[in-house]
Amino acid sequence: MASRSEKKKLSKRRRWLYWVGGILLALIVAGIGYGVYVYNQLDNAVDAMHQPLERDTERQKEMEGIFNDKDSFNMLLLGVDERATDAGRSDTMIFMSLNPKTESMIMMSIPRDSYVNIPERGMDKLNHSYAYGGVDLTLTTVEQLLDVPIHYYAKVNMEGFVQGVDALGGVTVNNSFAFDQDGESFAEGQIHLTGEQALKYTRMRKQDPRGDFGRNDRQRQVIEAAMGEAASFSSVTKVGEIFDILGGNVQTNLTMDNFQSMFSNYRQTRNNVNTIQVEGSGSTIGGVWYYEVPDEEWSRIKTEIKDHMNAS
Repeated sequence: MASRSEKKKLSKRRRWLYWVGGILLALIVAGIGYGVYVYNQLDNAVDAMHQPLERDTERQKEMEGIFNDKDSFNMLLLGVDERATDAGRSDTMIFMSLNPKTESMIMMSIPRDSYVNIPERGMDKLNHSYAYGGVDLTLTTVEQLLDVPIHYYAKVNMEGFVQGVDALGGVTVNNSFAFDQDGESFAEGQIHLTGEQALKYTRMRKQDPRGDFGRNDRQRQVIEAAMGEAASFSSVTKVGEIFDILGGNVQTNLTMDNFQSMFSNYRQTRNNVNTIQVEGSGSTIGGVWYYEVPDEEWSRIKTEIKDHMNAS
C-alpha cells in the first residue's frame, strides 16, 4: 500500500491532470476566436504538442470522417510521471466522449489500479500498460476495456499546475459547504481561487461525507470553471502564456485542423458535462493490491458511453 506522502504526491499529480484537461478543452472550444495573433500562438503550441502515433496512419480515414460528419469522438487524458531511468506509469487516466449532436460531454476517471486484461500481458493494473507499451498499448487496453474506439489522446507531464491556474486569472466555484484544507479555509458559497488555493480545494476528501465522489465533483467544478475562464479571455497576453504552458507539458495527436473543427462544431459540449463514476472495491491478489470492478459495472459503463455516442 502507498504511504501517506506517496498518496499526497499522487493526489497533486491528479489535480494537475484535471487542470490541464480543463485548460486543453477550453482552448479546443474557445481559443481560436481571438484573431490572427492568437491563431498563430495556438498554431505554435499545437505544433509543439503534436505527437502522432503509428496507429493514426491506419485510422486516418476514420479520424478524418469524424470531423467531416460531425460525429462523436473519444479522447483519453494521461497523466504520466517519467524519469530517465524508468519508462514511467500513467498515474491518472480520464476518458472523455464529445457528442456535438446532443451538445454534451462524458468525463470519467478510470482508476489506475483497475484489474484489467492488458493485451499480450494478461491481467494486471491498468497503469502498467503504459510501462509495457507506452501510449499505444494504453489506448488499446482502454479500447478493449470499454469496447469503444479511442480516437485521440493527450499525455500530460506533472508540472505547472499552479502556473496554469494563475495564468487563467484564477477560477470561481460554488462551494457546497465550508471546510479547511492544508491551512486554507474555504467558505460556503461562491469563492474565487488562486492556483495554490485551487490545488487545496480539489484535494479535500476526508471531510466530505461523499468521500471520493464529493472530491470528484470539486474537480469537475474546477474543469468547468477553467473552460469558462478561457472562453471569456480578453487578454491575448494571458492566452499566449497558457499556450506556452501547454506546449511545454502536453503531447497529443490532435492537429491544428482538428482544433479548428472542434471550435466550429464541438464547442457547445463543454456546457453539458456528465460524470461517470466507476464503482469497485480494493482486493489483494498474489500479495498485490488491485481495484476490482465487477463485470456488470463495466457493462453499465459501456452501455452509458455507447448511448451517449449514438444519441442525436
